[in-house]
Amino acid sequence: MSPVLNKRLCAGLITGILMFSVGGLAAEEIPNDFTAIVREKIPAVVAITTRQIIQGQATLNDFLSPFDSRGPGPVQPQVREALGSGFVISPEGYIVTNNHVVADATEIHVVFSDKETSPAQLVGRDPGTDIAVLKVDPRPNMMTTAWGDSDAVQPGAWTIAIGSPFGLGGSVTVGVLSARSRDIQAGPYDDFLQTDASINRGNSGGPLFNARGEVIGVNSAIVSPSGGSIGIGFAIPSRTARSIVDQLIRTGRIERGFIGVRLQEVTPSIAEALGVTGSNGALVASVEPGSPAEKAGIQAGDVITRFNGKDIRTVHDLTLAVASQKPGTKTTLTRNRGGNQQEIALTVGQRDDEEVQSGAVPKQETADARLGLSLSPIPDEARQQLGLQPGTTGVFVQEVAPDGLAGQNGLRPGDVIVSANNRNVTQPSDVQEEWAKSRQQNKPILFRIDRQGESLFVAVAMPKS
Repeated sequence: MSPVLNKRLCAGLITGILMFSVGGLAAEEIPNDFTAIVREKIPAVVAITTRQIIQGQATLNDFLSPFDSRGPGPVQPQVREALGSGFVISPEGYIVTNNHVVADATEIHVVFSDKETSPAQLVGRDPGTDIAVLKVDPRPNMMTTAWGDSDAVQPGAWTIAIGSPFGLGGSVTVGVLSARSRDIQAGPYDDFLQTDASINRGNSGGPLFNARGEVIGVNSAIVSPSGGSIGIGFAIPSRTARSIVDQLIRTGRIERGFIGVRLQEVTPSIAEALGVTGSNGALVASVEPGSPAEKAGIQAGDVITRFNGKDIRTVHDLTLAVASQKPGTKTTLTRNRGGNQQEIALTVGQRDDEEVQSGAVPKQETADARLGLSLSPIPDEARQQLGLQPGTTGVFVQEVAPDGLAGQNGLRPGDVIVSANNRNVTQPSDVQEEWAKSRQQNKPILFRIDRQGESLFVAVAMPKS
């Protein structure tokens, strides 16, 4: 059986990962063992438990048997539980983990090293980098971690993993940093650290520390043919994770740079046909109308070889370089057109796609959350796919909690809410306002939705007490 990259695998049980790098430390500073750092950091590593309501699917046994007097009843929803890891980054109770640990959860709890459990709120998440941020109520003398410099860690540096692989709490494993900047085809922004420290089920979301006790990465995926560790694990570098976490805490969403080009790799034959030397760079296959690239004069057939002062060897290099720029940043790129290099100035735009979302978990204990909807403005690039007529306004339904009131009454991900209580809506706050009014008046909220070009009404009411 060939090795299989398994991201979900790491979220099977609870664990935290600690990585130690000796890069940059003098030989006399390298400890004989890591007991002191392990003892200090264990309280800042947490287990994360989640619950997800899965709507059951009918089977042959669910239909009426000719020998059974019972009629066919509704298929009962099922509860799925999963576990992962995380680490505390501030005394205010902010905790970092993986998006795939909490993405579909309806309940999230954090288990500390002293076995105390606290409910957690999802502050925000970013599927593009597989990072999520939780928040719990602060605890007295809460132990925290600090970010380190992932760019300073070099292959060969010691790594130590601490966590609960397969439920074995407090396990410690040792390895080295195997490689940097790995693209494992898990997402558009892959730039993983690779380690051979043993990582197994439950390690997802755990931290990676250097020998100073600073976080250099967040464990996210492994390669495994059988489900267990074979010494190939991947962590999101702190350079990426810290930026994402800061944005999620500050605004609940992610801002990524955008220049508006579709790219492909430069093959030797394409390079020859274009009259350029070598196969480094990213070939512009097309340019979006009105995009920053078009305004800067970029055309299909150009090969981008540098961006913001950095050499571009592949499409992936350019994707990472552009995404890391804050929208509105003025920068330069170098294009090769017919063998002639030219430096061009442009202003980076804002990427607006399904990867940019907060995805907050609907909390059933709060009235607003009982609606169970994750909403956003309508993505421009999705209008045609959604079957929307030109000029249609509304709010896009990103996610629907299976046990939320909206889901129980028929709303689906991908629906567009055009109006609420006969009021045209254009942003999520409009829906929240009408939902609050309906609750105050003790009456259902009436949605008019557009579903793949068809219009229909859906009424959602609070259950009678």
